Amino acid sequence: MAQKHIATVHPLPSSVLHNGGEMRSQHTRAAAKMAVQFLSRKLRSFNRKTVAVTEMAQVQGGH
Repeated sequence: MAQKHIATVHPLPSSVLHNGGEMRSQHTRAAAKMAVQFLSRKLRSFNRKTVAVTEMAQVQGGH
């Protein structure tokens, strides 16, 4: 019973097999870049809201 098991149902193209590490690192870099951009957008909007609330509190407190 010497059967050869195929690892994947859909074999990968040879270019992906040869450049596996480089492909992965490119995808990882792209994903990390997207995550950083997403987080910086969230932080910026959060900071804007905080500044608006702080200014409102100062204006109300000044009266």
